[in-house]
Amino acid sequence: MARIKQNKVVYTFSSTVWALKMEQCCREKMAAGRLIPIPKDISAGCGMAWTAGIEEKAALDKFIKENEIEVEGIYEMLL
Repeated sequence: MARIKQNKVVYTFSSTVWALKMEQCCREKMAAGRLIPIPKDISAGCGMAWTAGIEEKAALDKFIKENEIEVEGIYEMLL
């Protein structure tokens, strides 16, 4: 049975350091999402991205700003 695709927000990073900082901060503060390989529709940065449900976008945007995490790109897509 095929997995049903859902609307997600995807954050890309210019380096692995930023991707891992995002993961560490999110785990410590129980923020939504997880690290994934960059989807093939996006060509960017370090090869890792953070994804979460689209409903989490506003909270994650604020979280990223508060934690001074450098994001290369923000995408909304079906995953």
